[in-house]
Amino acid sequence: MPRIVIALQNDYADWEPALLMAATRYWLDCEVVTASPDGKTVISMGGLKVTPDIGFDAIDAEQFDALIIPGGYAWEKGVAFDFTALATAFRDKGKVLGGICAAASALAATGVLDDVAHTGNSLASHKKYPAYRGEMRYVDQPQAMRDGMIVTAAGSAPDTFTVEVLKALGLYGPEAEEELAAFAAEHTS
Repeated sequence: MPRIVIALQNDYADWEPALLMAATRYWLDCEVVTASPDGKTVISMGGLKVTPDIGFDAIDAEQFDALIIPGGYAWEKGVAFDFTALATAFRDKGKVLGGICAAASALAATGVLDDVAHTGNSLASHKKYPAYRGEMRYVDQPQAMRDGMIVTAAGSAPDTFTVEVLKALGLYGPEAEEELAAFAAEHTS
């Protein structure tokens, strides 16, 4: 059973990991573990209070198949966790690493996007981080993007983010496609 850890912090964008969490837990029998910086309750942008399973210090790339980081306002407030060590560990172990919205820019700040095709809210958002060197690999598109085991997306793309994470995990088959097709139906006409 694949193990996925969702790294939450206060003011996280609750809609961004929601579909992925539901799809992997209910339809694909994965273990989904939530984490926060100190293992204490966090409150989302929408006011959801989540008591996580573990603290960030318990996230070990050897124990999980994927690290998923949703965006939110922690970065704009200047209080976001520095994901450099965790992101690098998951990348170096060949595990799935996903960042959506501001978290895609946070991954840009760690250097893990420098050598892979990636997207996010905007190139300007990534370029706010002086360590970012992946400008030539940035793709400006509304859908999520996967390059190997790294998945990035704008905050407006939780559906395709879910699909690309599932593909990276080797879980996107007919069942997942059927279940998730309904969520993207409004975008086809």
